[in-house]
Amino acid sequence: MRILALDPGTKRIGVAVSDSLKMIATPLEFILAEPFDAFLARLKELLREKEVELILIGMPRNMDGSYGPAALKTREFVAVLNDKIGMPIQLWDERLTTTMAQKFLIQGGVRRADRKEKIDKTAAAILLQSYLDSLAQ
Repeated sequence: MRILALDPGTKRIGVAVSDSLKMIATPLEFILAEPFDAFLARLKELLREKEVELILIGMPRNMDGSYGPAALKTREFVAVLNDKIGMPIQLWDERLTTTMAQKFLIQGGVRRADRKEKIDKTAAAILLQSYLDSLAQ
């Protein structure tokens, strides 16, 4: 069984998945956040295809560790998913994942025009890898 990570944004939701040994995170895709029914349908497909046992969702926090308005939206998102999916969901600190993804893509020579397509799923993979690394300790 695998873990699927979501990095929710207002326009796109980045998706990454672990390998079956839960050691390596791989960027998968991004799904448009709206319309929500289309997002939900694609998410359910991925959960079946990838044989997922846990959904990991990035929880935005301020640099001082406090929660702001984005965290409230994430909690609302999780509440809706709990209703619609019925699968274990865990929140994980996502501070700086988008910044790290941006730097990673720039260092990898990804053109600016192409980074927009890759940033969300890369941030989800960084989020997931952080979680997987914490399991190994």
